[in-house]
Amino acid sequence: MSHVKRFQSIPMSKSMRGLCKEEDYAFLETSGSSTEGYTEDKVALEDDWKDKKEVWACRHLEWEHQEKERLRGIEESKKEKEQQWRTHIAEVTSNQKKTLQDRLTRLHRFREFQRRILAEEEEMEGVAVDQLFPGITGHQD
Repeated sequence: MSHVKRFQSIPMSKSMRGLCKEEDYAFLETSGSSTEGYTEDKVALEDDWKDKKEVWACRHLEWEHQEKERLRGIEESKKEKEQQWRTHIAEVTSNQKKTLQDRLTRLHRFREFQRRILAEEEEMEGVAVDQLFPGITGHQD
């Protein structure tokens, strides 16, 4: 007992030393029982710590799952928007092609109309000149 050696230098009466020994033994007895309580408390604390760690691990897994779901949702949204954009571009392109084709058709009709009118005018001019001036053109009836 190291405490005995430590306290020998302190001047006190024999009765006082006896009281101190009794207190020491009383303390040691309670500390022995408190050691049992300490180990039980230690076990309880370890169990609480393990429970908290498990709860934290569950929360962490849940958070990771939610984060993956959120990222997947964002990715799906991006893909959907990209698909909508492609569809929109395809529709615009199709409408532009149709418009250009319609304009080309109208232009061809107009050119045909111009040719027909010019041909009719040339015929009318040739007939009109022949009828008006039969001798000039070299045709004699």
